[in-house]
Amino acid sequence: MSHVFGEIRQNGYVVRDIEAAMKHWVEVLGVGPWFHMPHIPCDTFEYKGTPCSPDISIALANSGDLQIELIQQHCATQTMYKDFLDAGHEGLQHVSSWDAQIDALVEKLTAKGHKIGQRGTMQEGVVKFVYFETETHPGTVFEVSNMAGDLAYIPQMVSDAARDWDGSEPIRVIS
Repeated sequence: MSHVFGEIRQNGYVVRDIEAAMKHWVEVLGVGPWFHMPHIPCDTFEYKGTPCSPDISIALANSGDLQIELIQQHCATQTMYKDFLDAGHEGLQHVSSWDAQIDALVEKLTAKGHKIGQRGTMQEGVVKFVYFETETHPGTVFEVSNMAGDLAYIPQMVSDAARDWDGSEPIRVIS
């Protein structure tokens, strides 16, 4: 557990081909099922304080209590995901904690000097996420999200599906 950000609940992998990445996780690592959200819309998105509209797809699965997130960016919009890929990386880009009181946590973290790299909202502002500029080597960006409290049913659904998964229907598209 991070005494700064909270319990790490998710590993986020930035990939160039989300279909190939899901296939690898299913066929080689045996992790699934994947909940794939192609071209998921963000209500708001800011990269280093500048509003933008990246075209991204995400997929979620669990391995035990740890959620795995795959992210593919389909456009040239500047984001921390694009920064990661442009630096020649692919793979683990961030870890994430979930806190229902995200606004208070972000205020506390910025007061301590942590800089926001990107942030956004989805589902009419209900889902919030904030990425901090904590990367000193690849894979150490820290994200906080409000996927707790009233939103805990989302990661719980993914976790429950993984716990009882028999290998069938490995990719489930959510539109």
